[in-house]
Amino acid sequence: MTDLNTPSFPTNQDLDPVRLRQAFGIFPSGVVAVAAQVDGRLVGLAASSFTSVSLDPPLVSFSIANASKTWPDLRRAAHLGVTILADRHGGLARQLAGPPGSRFASVEVLLSEHGAVTLPDGLAQFDTTIYREVEAGDHTIVLLRLHAVRHADHSLPLVFHRSAFGLRGDR
Repeated sequence: MTDLNTPSFPTNQDLDPVRLRQAFGIFPSGVVAVAAQVDGRLVGLAASSFTSVSLDPPLVSFSIANASKTWPDLRRAAHLGVTILADRHGGLARQLAGPPGSRFASVEVLLSEHGAVTLPDGLAQFDTTIYREVEAGDHTIVLLRLHAVRHADHSLPLVFHRSAFGLRGDR
């Protein structure tokens, strides 16, 4: 039985960013590609903060760092494509996190009539629009409204865990 008079956390906790990142990294998350055609070019990024939010209206979300150089361009798109990446997409996720000019080099994409870009070999693809953006510290939570969904692949998802792709045990 726990003694309710004993604090469960030290009173002088060290909440520095490195320790927080390590603690947050313990929880595995799926990885998505968020992409669109903007001013005639493909713009996109990888996000490991994707989650379903609501069925009515149909909403999903992801978080983006306020310092992102990609989000200001991507958010101007009429529609955004979201692709849930499969466990075979680790290299692609790293590419989407790399230099903007080469993120889509040799990558097959599908382009919707509204400019949403998805990857045909992903586990699921969503055509979305921005529903709302919520400032949250050094990130912005982006709520996306779903307009179309396609899924057929039953492979395992790509997982981001302890700052790497794939599930990793304690080290």
